[in-house]
Amino acid sequence: MRVLVVDDSAVVRKMLTDSLSKDPGIEIVGSAADVFIARDLILQHNPDVMTLDIEMPRMDGLTFLRKVMEYRPMPVIIVSSITKQGSAASVEALQSGAIDVIAKPGGPSSVGQVAEAIAHRIRALRARPVKLSALVGKAVPQTPAPARPSMRAPNSLILIGASTGGTQAIESLLTRMPADAPPMLIVQHMPAGFTRAFADRLNAVCPMHVSEAQGGEVVQPGHVYVAQGGYHMVVERFGLQMKLALREGPPVHYQRPAVDVLFHSAARLKGVPMVGVILTGMGADGADGLLALRQAGAYTLAEDEHSCVVFGMPKEAIARGAAVKVATLLQMPNEIAEGLDRLATHSRAVAS
Repeated sequence: MRVLVVDDSAVVRKMLTDSLSKDPGIEIVGSAADVFIARDLILQHNPDVMTLDIEMPRMDGLTFLRKVMEYRPMPVIIVSSITKQGSAASVEALQSGAIDVIAKPGGPSSVGQVAEAIAHRIRALRARPVKLSALVGKAVPQTPAPARPSMRAPNSLILIGASTGGTQAIESLLTRMPADAPPMLIVQHMPAGFTRAFADRLNAVCPMHVSEAQGGEVVQPGHVYVAQGGYHMVVERFGLQMKLALREGPPVHYQRPAVDVLFHSAARLKGVPMVGVILTGMGADGADGLLALRQAGAYTLAEDEHSCVVFGMPKEAIARGAAVKVATLLQMPNEIAEGLDRLATHSRAVAS
């Protein structure tokens, strides 16, 4: 994979290029201190992947990203600071077509970890390429379809897992859900320091109230809880209530938060109608958890290949027989509602 590194810090450029060059599957074709140099290197070397800092001189990285996605689409990995401004801009970059965001090295001791995270993403791209047409299409703002007028389902849960392309997919889904939907628990692969900005963005555009999970919350209808970067999120029953908890624990599928951790915790709940959803993403995280949910009686959905940016996580779930139904992103709100209706009908039949 031919990689271009773009960062205004000479130290960061050298650290990243030196570390990534050690991977035999990665060729660094150039590094750039600003986007105008980067533009020339793109024309010269035609890279497969670009790493991009947001805070750049002469033209900011976000503006450059939008131009790249319009004129020369390619997978772009954002390497950004975790300041409030950097986090918000990075989330905006994901909405504009970047495939992933990784926190910038805090010093020499963290370079290896950051470089390995980048190399892991690049290796995953080689194994399962990004569908650039879907990525670019989702980067263009679209008027959301009208939300369903109501989706009341007492004591129910909706669980969603996503990775690459997931920030766009989740926003598209949530803007078409009604304000009274059951509690929605979301794991989007994202590092610590960035999930709050993601939740804040969703809260500004969605009918439901969206927040970053802090742990200890009693889940409520009309609320969406986004797993906090750096922690696994689980749901537990306390009497008649369901509460969230955050766990440190080791990464699962290289991720913390991991979708499987949330899904497996939900599958252990008894008597709770649940809909589980796997959206676009690389790897296999969530596939086993979705199967556990289905085996526990949940209605389970996997995103169709045609609307996925990366048909990785949904494909693995489908292969395991974890999905009751496969649906495009646009079909998801109605499928979730249908699943809740089926579960309610089943509960009434059992009760009678």
